[in-house]
Amino acid sequence: MPYTAPTTEQRFALDVIADLPGLAALPAYANASPDMVDAILAEAGKLASNVFAPLNKVGDRTHARLDDGLVTLPPGFAEAYAQYVEGGWAGLGVPEAHGGQGLPFAVAVAVQEQLTSANMAFALCMMLSQGAIEALAAHASPDLQARYLSKLVTGEWTGTMNLTEPTAGSDVGALKSRAEPNPDGTWRIKGTKIFITWGEHDAAENIVHLVLARTPDSPPGTKGISLFLVPKYLPDGTRNDLRCVGLEHKLGIHASPTCTMSFGDNDACIGWMVGPENGGMRAMFTMMNNARVQVGLQGVAVAEAATQHALDYARTRVQSAKFGGGREPVRIIEHADVRRTIMTMKALTEASRALVYLNAAAVDRAHAGDAEGQGLADLLTPISKAWATDIGVEVASLGVQIFGGMGYVEETGAAQFLRDARIAPIYEGTNGIQAMDLVGRKLHADGGAHWKALLGEVRATLSDLGEDAELKLITPWLQDALDSAHTTSLWLAAANNPDDVAAGATPYLRLMGLTLGGWLLAKQALASRAHPDPQFAAAKRATARFFAEQLLPQVQALAASAMRGASLFYAISEDGLAAA
Repeated sequence: MPYTAPTTEQRFALDVIADLPGLAALPAYANASPDMVDAILAEAGKLASNVFAPLNKVGDRTHARLDDGLVTLPPGFAEAYAQYVEGGWAGLGVPEAHGGQGLPFAVAVAVQEQLTSANMAFALCMMLSQGAIEALAAHASPDLQARYLSKLVTGEWTGTMNLTEPTAGSDVGALKSRAEPNPDGTWRIKGTKIFITWGEHDAAENIVHLVLARTPDSPPGTKGISLFLVPKYLPDGTRNDLRCVGLEHKLGIHASPTCTMSFGDNDACIGWMVGPENGGMRAMFTMMNNARVQVGLQGVAVAEAATQHALDYARTRVQSAKFGGGREPVRIIEHADVRRTIMTMKALTEASRALVYLNAAAVDRAHAGDAEGQGLADLLTPISKAWATDIGVEVASLGVQIFGGMGYVEETGAAQFLRDARIAPIYEGTNGIQAMDLVGRKLHADGGAHWKALLGEVRATLSDLGEDAELKLITPWLQDALDSAHTTSLWLAAANNPDDVAAGATPYLRLMGLTLGGWLLAKQALASRAHPDPQFAAAKRATARFFAEQLLPQVQALAASAMRGASLFYAISEDGLAAA
């Protein structure tokens, strides 16, 4: 499955949506010059296309394998990881103070998109390490940072996140792993964690596990959880008392080792506390929020790869005469319904990319001390994570449809995108949890100031569209979506019944994703007037109009669903639901 990094599209989205010139003007991101970013995207694209992509099918067929506690990656993966480390890619978005290159998170996200499009299972390793770096940089002691951060920044070591347990999934407060203090200030860790992505492998010299556990006499629930750094190898080089005791056999991402990790089988697992005692959730959420943006990016990345794959097939596959005329078969891309499908894939991919890039830039501004940037990042993160991952599954499924019966056959590769993408709406907080976070917390933050300001930006773009003879055709569709989003936001913010709010959460998140996606494509269409490539500019304008006319009408229907309340959800008894 060949992959070509969409560098022109990425750079345009970075400039127009993430406001890369504005980020580069901030002292923290002064290294993000135009020439530097161009070179980074070009070189990362080569790594993705020439090194990561050829291993995608290899990993899907061969799988990671467990033998006596050791995980062996598919052929070529360890060597490819060594190239990643040699290129210095792991420290791209890390501040220079910690040994990184000091580039914006938005630029690092663009690179991560390329690697994920090329090989999602492999890129998960890099994603988890980036989150571990951010958590340690924000919360670890100077001593821990000096000992572990530099090796993570170079990529010589990799990082993981250990939350989930057999009896504690989304309800993290129910976890039972324990941490007992040692006289020397270290802690003895004991417990079992499941679904640990890249928890064991043979590509790096050491693996740094960030583990949630309870200390003695800690309060119940999430208030009693602490975070610990638990390395595979201790500073003296000896093996720590932890091991992988199982690998999950999954629907997709087969090359990514999803491990069951056992800590302290011999009561000798050593860890160091990160941050204050009972402050583990705050520290872990630093890593979790990074991961949620990056998981949203996985939806974008798989959608891009599936679209490229389907478009290539549609341009060469000859099948049937055109509807209503002639007898000669044509390439399937000439059929109106196939063209509609391809345009849907393209529009959804570009809209979700713009949303995630906007989110990443808001994170950058928050790190630079901008309170409004923090508020926007908080608001957008659940939308990015949930809407973009739903888009990834939807677009991958449409890609299978383009291939027809051959899409259902593994040899074509279309099915792998769908299988790989399906995990993204589940991990790092299911999309239902993201929706409830949006309506339960983010909608009310600062009295609703952030969603009101964001919809105000959509309204400002509507005024700009009216000055363009072609793009003003978008106006009525975007105006209707904006009105629906505003009305539904007010209804949910004022609703008194928690069940009614929860019932409307998922359709509300989707309508916000669609509305923001339509707005961001409209912004790009306006900006494309200054683009030097007339074909690129024309495609931008057509894509924005297609999204507005074909996809934005869904918003009004979603708004009606979001404001109906929960009573009908409980109208059938449990026994009635189960009746044959």
